[in-house]
Amino acid sequence: MNIAVLGAQWGDEGKGKIVDLLTPNFSIVARYQGGHNAGHTVYAGGRKFVLRLLPSGILHDGITCVIGNGVVVDPQALFAEIDELAKAGISIGDRLIVSDKAHLILPYHRELDLLSEARRGERRIGTTSRGIGPAYEDKIARRGVRVGDMANTDTLSSAIRHNVEARNRLIGDSVMDADQVLADLRAAWTRMAPWVADVSLFLSRARADGRSIMFEGAQGTLLDIDHGTYPYVTSSNATIGGVCTGLGLPPRAIDGVLGVAKAYTTRVGEGPLPTELTGDLGNRLRETGQEFGAVTGRPRRCGWYDAVALRYAVRVNGLDALALTKLDVLDGMEELQICTSYRCHGKTLTEFPGEIAQLGACEPVYESLPGWTHPTAGARRYADLPKAAQGYIARLEELTGVPAAVLSTGSAREDTIIRDESVAAAWFGK
Repeated sequence: MNIAVLGAQWGDEGKGKIVDLLTPNFSIVARYQGGHNAGHTVYAGGRKFVLRLLPSGILHDGITCVIGNGVVVDPQALFAEIDELAKAGISIGDRLIVSDKAHLILPYHRELDLLSEARRGERRIGTTSRGIGPAYEDKIARRGVRVGDMANTDTLSSAIRHNVEARNRLIGDSVMDADQVLADLRAAWTRMAPWVADVSLFLSRARADGRSIMFEGAQGTLLDIDHGTYPYVTSSNATIGGVCTGLGLPPRAIDGVLGVAKAYTTRVGEGPLPTELTGDLGNRLRETGQEFGAVTGRPRRCGWYDAVALRYAVRVNGLDALALTKLDVLDGMEELQICTSYRCHGKTLTEFPGEIAQLGACEPVYESLPGWTHPTAGARRYADLPKAAQGYIARLEELTGVPAAVLSTGSAREDTIIRDESVAAAWFGK
């Protein structure tokens, strides 16, 4: 059984914890898109780990972790992450495979990212300025440098010199030294080479051998470059199609899709957020849920659960089930709201609009549900949840159209409810 785990909102849904929980039932965890702009936070053994490039399965012994061709890789960021884990007593060894076709994030990409965001002014996207966007731009423009290119001195030298010269023409107040970039890459290759392979071939052979694979997505559906709230999106395909293009696998390799969503809504950066809450309610969700970026520390915008957006994620990704996270953040709230539709220019919309100006003009139509005073925090059986919490979950399932198979009631691995009757139970070894 091979399943995909991906974000069903605007990212930061808690995918790291869910992947970590699932990992013992799989042989391989494969990341298929994004870069080190997406932080997956995992709490294990009383310690907090923030993983940026490495798949969340890396915390488990004996699990092979794969970085696919759809990921953009900053070698220094990768090494820093590996070294952080080594200090915590977690060795990578030969458990990592990096695609030879993955594109590199290079020093000039970070500079161009900062320059591009500054020039946008009021139309800024709110990127993390880590070079992800410019690296994907170079990939599409066919001037990118791939991991495998580091093994070919002539190919690498030609590409780097061309790109650094272009950078120096564009940024006139400083000069980058191509020789230094090349020297750094040669040193990086010495360390990275043992991990580099043809990921498509490796995964194909693993499937033939009957090894189970979990496909791990970064960011979320509504940040997808094609299907998200463009232009306020990331630079890759975070939706289900990215599994195939980002790993070199056919659609039939995916046996199930688990979407991860919070029991409310958040997003980082610019762009419309129809259910956004300001004032005391928004601050309460932010503070209680610790809604600050794992990588950047930026505060997240918070709002009520948006069933319109979730139905869209179900449709685009073919979700079989949801993992609903941070249910405990809603503890103690007297009344909860669920967005069931939008009101836009006098019309009611039940489907998520694809045009950004229309989405920005939408006002949420809410349905009120009672909150609960008995805490859900740390609950590990569905029967232990307050009746009002069970009612809230049931209504979300009804509005979204898929079951909430997994319920997270805290940050620890153990603070999780796997519903035995759900489609996802077998994925967790139930």
